[in-house]
Amino acid sequence: MDIMDHAQEVKAQLTAVGAPFELVQLDQGEISVPVYLNAPKDLSEVIEASRRDDESTFLVYQDDVYSYRRFYSEVDALAIWFHEQGVVQGTRVAIALRNRPEWAVSFAAIAKLGAVPVPLNSLGQPKELWSAIDEVMPKILVCDKARWNKLDTQVSNNIFKVLVVDDNDKITAEVSHYEDAIVEANTKTSLPRLNILPEDTALILFTSGASSNAKAVISTQRAVCQALYNIDYISAISAMTSPKIVARIMANAKPPMLLTAVPLFHVSGLHAQLLTALRSGRGMVMMHRWDPTEAVKMIKQHNITQFNGAPSMVMQLLREPGFLSTSILDNMAGLGFGGSGLPEVLVELVLKEMPNHMVGSGFGMTESNGVGSSSSGELFRVSPKSSGMLSPLVKIKVCDPIGDELSEGEIGEICIQSVTVMREYLNNHAGTQEAIRNGWLHTGDIGYLDHNGFLFIVDRLKNVIIRNGENIASVEVESSLMLHNAVKEAAVFGVADEMVGESVVAVISLKNGHSTDEEALKLHVAGQLASYKVPSTIHIIDDDLPRNPAGKLQHNQLKAAYSANQ
Repeated sequence: MDIMDHAQEVKAQLTAVGAPFELVQLDQGEISVPVYLNAPKDLSEVIEASRRDDESTFLVYQDDVYSYRRFYSEVDALAIWFHEQGVVQGTRVAIALRNRPEWAVSFAAIAKLGAVPVPLNSLGQPKELWSAIDEVMPKILVCDKARWNKLDTQVSNNIFKVLVVDDNDKITAEVSHYEDAIVEANTKTSLPRLNILPEDTALILFTSGASSNAKAVISTQRAVCQALYNIDYISAISAMTSPKIVARIMANAKPPMLLTAVPLFHVSGLHAQLLTALRSGRGMVMMHRWDPTEAVKMIKQHNITQFNGAPSMVMQLLREPGFLSTSILDNMAGLGFGGSGLPEVLVELVLKEMPNHMVGSGFGMTESNGVGSSSSGELFRVSPKSSGMLSPLVKIKVCDPIGDELSEGEIGEICIQSVTVMREYLNNHAGTQEAIRNGWLHTGDIGYLDHNGFLFIVDRLKNVIIRNGENIASVEVESSLMLHNAVKEAAVFGVADEMVGESVVAVISLKNGHSTDEEALKLHVAGQLASYKVPSTIHIIDDDLPRNPAGKLQHNQLKAAYSANQ
C-alpha cells in the first residue's frame, strides 16, 4: 500500500468513534471545530494525571537530579505556599527563570491550583522583563538571582511578591526563598476544590518577537489541553506508519531521555518537551545554555535518546565532530526540528546520516499552541522539505493579499482555524482583531498545500522581498547560501532601493577554518537561483548571527544594522 494511503487509513482508525483520538465537533459561535473527545480537560488534571511516586529520573540539571517522587513532593509543597500567599484559581503567577527543575516545579504548582502560569522571556533585558510584568500584573514573580539582579531596583515599588530560586541565598528580607517555601509548607494544609471550565484561562505565553514586539497570548484550558493531546496523536500516527523504525527503537530498549536546550517559555519547550515528557514519563536533561560541543558530551553522558531543537541548533549538532558517530546514533531514537523553511543542507544531512531514526519536523506558533502540521519517521521522508501533514484539529486555507482563498499549490498567507487557537492578545484588542478574522488566525507565514495535504512554508510575510516587481523569499536565498561549504549561517532581507524597489542583502558567518569572499558567494547563488534573486550585497562577519531565544534569526536587527551601509 502507498504510504500516503496507509497514513490516511491510520488517521481514520485513530480518530474513529471509540478510538483513542475520537473526534467530535464543538460549536464556537459561528464556526464548528473538531476536538479530541478524550483529551484532558484542564492543566490541573494534566499535572495530577501524570503523578508518579517513584525514584525514576525526571529532570537533570547540572549535578541536580529530580526523581518523580522529589518533583511531585516539591510541587505539592510549593502549591501550598502559593495558596498561603493568596494564589487561587485564575491568579496570575509569573516565572522568570532559566531552564532548570524549579521552573518545572513552579509551573506545575501554579497549574495544580487552577492559577495561570505566565512564563516570561528569562533572557530578556530589564526593560523587556518589566514591560511583560507590567502587562500581566502577576500576584507573585518566581525568578532566579540573575533575573533578580536585573529587576530589584524597582521591585519595592510594585505590589507583587517575589520568590527567588538560588541556593537559599539570602539576598534581602523583602523577598521569599524557594527552599524556605518548600521546607516550611504545611503538608497537612488542604487546598480548595477547583471548578475549572474549558474556557477559563490556562496560560499566558509571550510570542517570540522575531519581527515585532512580543505579544501576550491568552489561551484557554481547552486549547492548551487539546494541543497537548495532539502531540500524542502525532506520536501514534508516526509510530503506526514507521514500523521498522519503531522496531529498532524497541530492540534498543533504552529508557527515553530527552536533551532540551530550547526555552521553556515558548511552546516548543513547554508543550512539546516539558509537559510531554511529564505526561509520558520520560526523563529530561536541561542544558545550562546551548553549546553544540557540550551537547555531544551530554548526549553521551546521559544516554540521550531524543533531541528536539530549532533548525539552527540541529544544524550545529550535525556538524559537531562526534555527533554522527556510531556510539551516539545507535543510542538515539529520534531528532526533531520545529520551524519553517529548513535549509536544504539540513534536510539532506538528516536523510543521509539518520535513515533509521524517527526524524521529524513541524509547524505551529504560540497563537495556535504549537498546533499546525507535522510529520515524523516515514512520513517525514515522503516530503522532507515540507512542514508535515495537517493535524486533525486544524483547517488551513491559503489566502491572497485581499483574503480570497487560493487553490492547491498556490502560494499565499497561511490561515488556521482550530480549537487550539488563542482567545486573544492581552490588552491588545486591535492586535487580536488583526490576527483573528472571521474565525481564522492569520499567521503571517507564506506557503502552500500540495496534493497530498503537506504544508510548505515559504517565508514570513514580512520577509518577502519585492525586487523589480518580482517576489523573492528570503529563506530561499538563505538556503542557497547555506549550501556553500564555507557558510555557517545566513540571513537575507530587503533594503529600500530607489531603482528596483528593494535590493537583496545578505549577512553571513563562516565556519571555523573556512574562507570565501562576496563575489564567490554571489556566483554560488547565481548557479542555483534566478539572477534577480542573487544578493546585491553580501556582508561577511566573524560573529554568529543574532537569534532570539526561540532560535529564530533576528532579521530586523540585522536589517537595521546594515541598511545604513547600502
